[in-house]
Amino acid sequence: MTVERRRIRVRGTVQGVGFRPFLYRQAVDLGLTGWVGNEGGDVVLEVEGDRSALDALLRSLRERQPPLAAVESVDVATVAPAGSAGFRIAASTAGSDPDLRVSADVAPCDACLAELADPDDRRFRYPFINCTNCGPRYTIVRAVPYDRPATTMAGFRMCPACQKEYDDPADRRFHAQPNACPDCGPRLAWTGPGEEVTGSAALTAAVARLTHGGTIALKSVGGYHLACDATDAGAVAHLRNRKGRPDKPFAIMVRDLAAAEALCDLAPAARTALTSPRRPVVLIPRRPDALGAVAAEIAPGLHELGVMLPPSPLHALLGADLDRPLVMTSGNLSDEPVVGDDDEARELLGPLVDGVLSHDRPIHVRTDDSVVRAAPGGRLQVVRRARGWVPQPVRLPVPADRPVLAVGAQLKNTVALARGGSVILSQHLGDLQHWPTAAAFQQAVEHLTRLARVEPAAVAHDLHPDYRSTAWARESGLSLVGVQHHHAHVASCLVEHGRTGPVLGIAFDGLGLGPDGSLWGGEFLLADLTGFDRVASLARAVLPGGDAAVREPWRTALSWVHRGLGEETAAELGPALDPRWAAVLSLVRSGRQPETSSVGRLFDAVAALLGVRARISYEGQAAVELEALARTGDATTAYPMGMAGDLLDPAPALRAVLAARAAGVPVADIAAGFHVGLATSAGQLAIRLADAHGVDTVALTGGVFQNVLLTDLLARHLRRAGLEVLLHKSLPCNDGGISAGQAAVAAAVLQGAREVTAVTHPQPEGRRSIRPEHDRSGGSLH
Repeated sequence: MTVERRRIRVRGTVQGVGFRPFLYRQAVDLGLTGWVGNEGGDVVLEVEGDRSALDALLRSLRERQPPLAAVESVDVATVAPAGSAGFRIAASTAGSDPDLRVSADVAPCDACLAELADPDDRRFRYPFINCTNCGPRYTIVRAVPYDRPATTMAGFRMCPACQKEYDDPADRRFHAQPNACPDCGPRLAWTGPGEEVTGSAALTAAVARLTHGGTIALKSVGGYHLACDATDAGAVAHLRNRKGRPDKPFAIMVRDLAAAEALCDLAPAARTALTSPRRPVVLIPRRPDALGAVAAEIAPGLHELGVMLPPSPLHALLGADLDRPLVMTSGNLSDEPVVGDDDEARELLGPLVDGVLSHDRPIHVRTDDSVVRAAPGGRLQVVRRARGWVPQPVRLPVPADRPVLAVGAQLKNTVALARGGSVILSQHLGDLQHWPTAAAFQQAVEHLTRLARVEPAAVAHDLHPDYRSTAWARESGLSLVGVQHHHAHVASCLVEHGRTGPVLGIAFDGLGLGPDGSLWGGEFLLADLTGFDRVASLARAVLPGGDAAVREPWRTALSWVHRGLGEETAAELGPALDPRWAAVLSLVRSGRQPETSSVGRLFDAVAALLGVRARISYEGQAAVELEALARTGDATTAYPMGMAGDLLDPAPALRAVLAARAAGVPVADIAAGFHVGLATSAGQLAIRLADAHGVDTVALTGGVFQNVLLTDLLARHLRRAGLEVLLHKSLPCNDGGISAGQAAVAAAVLQGAREVTAVTHPQPEGRRSIRPEHDRSGGSLH
């Protein structure tokens, strides 16, 4: 027998997923000697033995992996035999090649759920049960390597029984870092009016409060939830009133898949998403025969429910004890980050609820629930990327030779850290105009860079000077790469598909600053990672009152009508829109208001013209409700846009919409016809542009493409013409994916392929061309 020794380095998501125990068992079974340990973000092992056994280990490593692992590379080197005896798990080391590959948080596995429900098991009804295959990960990690002392479980010393499991290679909890039981682990605590109890009594008190129509704050994996009985209209209305959230839909939690099926039409993709270890909130169409099964106030005006299965053992116990749908919404004030700190929960959430169900395992990284939508064709669309996804890396089409920090946009902010061949996004942070979100932004930057143990060489940012993320970048002292908002959207879509371009990017969203100083949002960009040419866009209209027009879509409606149909029609329509119409029309005529080419604002305008929504209480409300209405309509008649050179002109569609409403056409049919008309017109323009510029691939990106009806209509139109269509999958098409696009552009620029170009196509409205550059001085060129 020829004895050999090999040193193997495994990169990827290999810590916190049971990889060392897996390799230990494989090596022992094959009669190999040596050791395995965590080094930095990798798993490293040295194994010695017969060549055939070593080859078998490598095959097993590549073909059979722990369920939560994601191996990116395996490097093997032959080293001198050491004559080692036995095989051991070595102490973790920091390593010289830092990398961040901590697993995302994972919902309870079937084995743990079975033990949770087994009266004979020592963890019966223990709300913090976990094993190597499930449990908290990223939210409890303070540093890498991922070992118990580097997590918020450091303060819980394992009892002899737990320690025995932890030390036993044959046990499911072998080296499970959060391992705990009722004797040594975290404990529940309930605080209500004149009532403080711990342990199982805390859960009993919370269940009683919910049963009697109360509202509670519940400490989850990555932050607090606000919960109440979803079948109790009074409880739901009370929670809305307390939270200051009049219309925005609430997510609900059901105990199992059968309960979800009773409420919603579950396509295979929705089933898969609901039961996945990530446990996101899944947006699913309601069953027509189950509309009264939950309170109407859960999701007013919408055809979908946001549903999730229990994301933790504690939630599983609540679901089983109550056996009814529960509202399970983020524990925060509107537009602020989810609350993760216990003292903050008592201060901010205490006044909103009738009691707080907490525990003593600290949350180090507050992380909201992820949200996905099951789209046509079995596609999953990630709307909010957070718990269950973060910090899963995304491969970059062009490696980042130098570390890049990307700081995202103003709304739906995320930050991203690119290093080597991948980029890691933070959890969803929220709206940076709120100071708690700005504080969470700073914490996310510090945490990502601390875990990765790298100092960014450059920071990529949006061009908008008033974004807090842009201001942070300029004050950082780092080399800057300014990336135009819609270019970042297109780049984000390219990242998902491992492409560098060129593609025709159709970027439809709410607002983003263009290089010409106007507010873009209906863009056709010939783009690759290093530059773009604006080859067409939606025509521009005035945004009267700026941000006020976003909150009050009737203003945008009046502006679009004035632009496309004239002063007289606008004046005739004004009184039906709002008593302040004359003052707003004066703003439109003044020439001193911002202009926008935003498709998102066009959706707002149509919603207002159809009487769907004149004012909004949450971002995107008018457009979301217009889509929901369109899904119930008959699009026998479409309302296409006009074409004026390379401008998509909404005037003909608006004229037809108003005429149809005056003729008494059902509003749902008009909404459906508007969707078909926009998809057809945008598709025709895209086909012409793709042919003219010699590209065969179109990327659909931007928040408007959260509208799955529009996305499906447009994608089918393009595919019928023989074009390849790229859609977002695991990165949000909204601003939550912007940071990934910024990082990809900066990586390409810093690699020196060529400078970023942002050249606008000449248009009748006098757009100017610019060529931003990578600024190496630490200042901004924009």
